[in-house]
Amino acid sequence: MGKIIAVVNQKGGVGKTTTAVNLAASLAALEHKTLLIDSDPQANATSGVGFDGNEVETSVYDCMIGNATARDAILTTETPHLDLLPANINLVGAEVEMISMDRKDFRMRDCIYELKKDYEFIIIDCAPSLGQLTVNALVAADSVIIPVQCEYFALEGLGQLLNTVRIIQNAMNSNLTIEGILLTMYDSRLKLANAVVEDVKLHCKGIVFETIIARNIRLSEAPSHGKPIITYDIQSRGTVNYLNLAKEILSNNGYPI
Repeated sequence: MGKIIAVVNQKGGVGKTTTAVNLAASLAALEHKTLLIDSDPQANATSGVGFDGNEVETSVYDCMIGNATARDAILTTETPHLDLLPANINLVGAEVEMISMDRKDFRMRDCIYELKKDYEFIIIDCAPSLGQLTVNALVAADSVIIPVQCEYFALEGLGQLLNTVRIIQNAMNSNLTIEGILLTMYDSRLKLANAVVEDVKLHCKGIVFETIIARNIRLSEAPSHGKPIITYDIQSRGTVNYLNLAKEILSNNGYPI
């Protein structure tokens, strides 16, 4: 059975979608069959692997409201071993629609659970909020990756997010674990960035990834070309960082490296 990992942070601009897209692509590049799920109405993960959300006919929205199965909506990307369950603008209304539905917190789990037989890893890119879509992702997930930028106020909101994870663990998904906190947008030249690294490691002992994602221009450019960094520039620092993250996750989950 595959593992479902949600990439979550209610703050925007922390590298959440960048991490979901490039971690999924890196796992696929290491020949592990991977599904990327775009659960953000902005559909940036969808465009980040080469699809236009405006042209997506069947999306994760259709799956969650019961109009389609997840297998109906899956698209094959240009990256070998990587598939996509896309998002489109319809997802904006999903949170309101789900309020009156049965099992409103379990809609995503119900529609993707069977896919665990088809993939080794399922990576969910969550919306930058702690709303209904994110709750659904946490209920469906086996573990959580929390990207934290190496900037001022890095720890702001982290306590609230960890508390939300605990609530989900206690009420709806006792198997949910923290895969790790990922430090992103790191610039080794800045004293502040180094101070944030030490601060996060001090306050979150034992759950911070060894891999740190450095600021990288090529990493920032890749989404505008509809490509993960490993496809856009295989020699870039961003590629090395995300391959290292994928290998760290594989090692932590008992895979031979």
